[in-house]
Amino acid sequence: MKRVSILGATGSIGQNTVSLIAADPDAYDVVALTGGRNIDQLAADAIRLRADVAVTCYDDLLDDLRARLEGSGVEAAAGDAAMAEAGARPADWVMSAIVGAAGLVPGLAAIRQGAVLALANKETLVCAGPLVMREVAQHGATLLPVDSEHSAVFQALVGEDMAAVERVIITASGGAFRDWPLERLVTATVEEASAHPNWDMGQRITIDSASMFNKGLELIETKEFFGLDPDRIEVLVHPESLIHALVGFTDGALMAHLGPPDMRHAIGYALNHPQRAPLPVERLDLGRIGQLNFRPPDSERYPALRLARGVMEAGGLTGAIFNAAKEVALDAFIAGRIGFLDMAHAVEDTLTAMSSDASLQMDTFDLDMVLDTDQRSRVRTDEIISSMDR
Repeated sequence: MKRVSILGATGSIGQNTVSLIAADPDAYDVVALTGGRNIDQLAADAIRLRADVAVTCYDDLLDDLRARLEGSGVEAAAGDAAMAEAGARPADWVMSAIVGAAGLVPGLAAIRQGAVLALANKETLVCAGPLVMREVAQHGATLLPVDSEHSAVFQALVGEDMAAVERVIITASGGAFRDWPLERLVTATVEEASAHPNWDMGQRITIDSASMFNKGLELIETKEFFGLDPDRIEVLVHPESLIHALVGFTDGALMAHLGPPDMRHAIGYALNHPQRAPLPVERLDLGRIGQLNFRPPDSERYPALRLARGVMEAGGLTGAIFNAAKEVALDAFIAGRIGFLDMAHAVEDTLTAMSSDASLQMDTFDLDMVLDTDQRSRVRTDEIISSMDR
């Protein structure tokens, strides 16, 4: 029986993971489930899966969680320390699906106890890629990608020699605004940015898709996970979202991974790795689909890609700055403090403001340095946003 934990169980990735485990409950011993404010869902899933512990990151919700778990035998806990402790509990396989930089510490805790970490939290590698990969090697852990693009690259590389890889192409749907006139983006609303044309995801990642900040994070993640030079990583807008990535080899061949826009495929691949198992996902009918379309991303529409490439070139802790600034800018957009296009301006201004600190360019850093950079970047971005004139 495989011991599993789901960090971020109440989000879209977490819920898809819960559904796959619940379909074969006798195959899994669920150690820990963590979540945020959706206490009802967290408690219900913990009871259904017979988890050892359920953890909310919010201290003020501990009593509510305990009340919902009363009599179930499931332990309740709350707060940042409890989240890290959940990741550190011995498990064979841990899903890292907490949104944002908050996923870094619990994910590292899972790595340090030698687990297989199924990584859906791209910020872990964006903020601390060299540190994470060093910890994976030191503790004998295994890192498996769950982002659909990185899972696709990983699968296309099975049995291949990385020395023969010439380039990697990750695809992007283009998000909610891919066909909008550029001038209309100035007035784009939160509701409009939250409506993804292909994927059913949470609000934050859907808005990040519209701005292409999500793809910027994935560019950096590709570099860190696969050890590729930035100039060998490309982005291609593919509106159908059926080809998730392509790998190009030195002999001119391109290996493409196709699948429906359903995260259960990438989750299931990681859950069953190195074997494949039947999954309840749509089977593609290419004859019915008829055609697939591609186009290069518009640099004016998607400045996040340019900023991400600058981060890859700079290295060091620049990824932590980029991610923290992005998270603060996204919060500000959702709250109505800034416009859609202002998010990229706020991130760029933060990167510029903090670029003079040479210590942030070091290739070797520890967790405390990452967390300190994250906090300082958030403060700086908030100052920048406060100075913007709407």
